[in-house]
Amino acid sequence: MTWTSDDPPDSHQIPVSGWIRVILRGIVLITLVFCGLIILLLIRLIERPAFGLGRPVTPYVTQFVCRNALLIIGITYQTSGTPMAGHGAIVANHSSWLDIFVLNARKRIYFVSKSEVAAWPGIGWLARATGTVFIARNRKEAGTQVKVFQDRLNAGHKLLFFPEGTSTDGRRVLAFKPTLFAAFFAPELRETLSIQPVSVVYQAPKGMGPRFYGWWGDMDFGPHFLAVLAVQKHGSVHVVYHDPIPVSDCPNRKDMAAKAHNIIRHSVEQRLLGQNHPNAE
Repeated sequence: MTWTSDDPPDSHQIPVSGWIRVILRGIVLITLVFCGLIILLLIRLIERPAFGLGRPVTPYVTQFVCRNALLIIGITYQTSGTPMAGHGAIVANHSSWLDIFVLNARKRIYFVSKSEVAAWPGIGWLARATGTVFIARNRKEAGTQVKVFQDRLNAGHKLLFFPEGTSTDGRRVLAFKPTLFAAFFAPELRETLSIQPVSVVYQAPKGMGPRFYGWWGDMDFGPHFLAVLAVQKHGSVHVVYHDPIPVSDCPNRKDMAAKAHNIIRHSVEQRLLGQNHPNAE
């Protein structure tokens, strides 16, 4: 189920000058993404037989594309905190399709996504090419998923998933689903892993509603994508890497979910309050 709001999203009328920006930015952005994808696939032809699950080169291609995508769109990108170095996974709040670019820009990661995404036209293909881990939300598949996670983590991959299970308008953090943490409490993983909470907060462009970057409910991707490309001067996004939580420090998945949720929710609320302060830029 996707998150919805009683207050519908704002509609955005794109002026002629905005359509010019859509065309110019769109051409450059699409060229960047697909050229990056072609380079990545060509490198994988060598990388896969030589390193198996290991990806010593292609994550840098993904990171380069995502960093430059944010530059092309025009969003100011800021980070604080330190991405963890040891084995583990990353959990973050989820507000927008932009999160894919934002979270890949600083740290080389691999998203964990529901299995249905693999079949989505275009997006599923890109997700598979960049190493996304697809999971079936079915208890019968739990053992298989633990093995997949273990193999990917042992290969040095940093896995990232969104415990809210849906995206929001960016003005709140929904409760985390404990079931998504269950695999990390398997005996073969629990003692060696940490979970790093990461908070992502967008600040809308001046003159736009505070939920401008949020993508939720029944919103279509196309109109929102065009509205983002049309903006003359964008706002910003701030990514905060919080201290990792050792899985072994938590008695169960519910406790882990609650700890990560509290850290991220508090961080998001504080930054949103700062945006609403009269002296905030």
